[in-house]
Amino acid sequence: MNATCRGRYLPPNANDRGVNGDESRRPREPSESIEEQLARFVVETCSHPPGSLKRRQNFNRLVRAILDSGKLWRENTPYYADALQQTWLYLCRNLCQGTTGAKYDPHKSQVTTWLNQYLKRRLQDFYLAAIRPEKQRVYSTAFQIDPSFNEIDNLPAPPDIPPILEETRQWVLADANRELGRIHIKSRPDLTCQVLILRRLPPETDWKTLERDLDCSYSTLANFYQRQCLPRLRKFGKDRGYL
Repeated sequence: MNATCRGRYLPPNANDRGVNGDESRRPREPSESIEEQLARFVVETCSHPPGSLKRRQNFNRLVRAILDSGKLWRENTPYYADALQQTWLYLCRNLCQGTTGAKYDPHKSQVTTWLNQYLKRRLQDFYLAAIRPEKQRVYSTAFQIDPSFNEIDNLPAPPDIPPILEETRQWVLADANRELGRIHIKSRPDLTCQVLILRRLPPETDWKTLERDLDCSYSTLANFYQRQCLPRLRKFGKDRGYL
């Protein structure tokens, strides 16, 4: 993660360690609650200059502690990973100084409460974006002329509108520029963007099943999908006017 928290943020792996080895994952003090530990990590993170190695190491430690705390909002939705990614970037940009929003105020709420509020808003945004095409389809159907009227019995049926899902599937299968079939997980040429996108299109295959079927860890699959597949899906959607 760079000094200005641009781009994507990938949470540290469980085996990642700071320059002091296990110090970055040392247990709480005996009398320290989870909330107190997180509050201490926030203070320690912000005590270092922006962009410094110490700031980055302490920020990663804070993220690990938040994940381990069990207090982060979780739900089983296809866009949860996207919303969580935005939440980590929001934390990075606004924890110690207000870059894209109001700076975190520990006097108003715990850091997990603050993050969960933002995460739930982003999930709501994704939900509304996901149902918009369906709402458009329902509205279109609702305003079709009733075919029971004799006056229109002999009119030709309007051409079918290609469903977004089917058009997306055909785009992935065609892979006109061979990009989706070329980009793959490191050392796994069989796990390409094309393979993962097809498996994740509705009705999507859950990550645990993919982990078993493809013999590849959930974190590796999900990170690759977030970094390589979703940006290309979004570009396709924008090019077709869906987004």
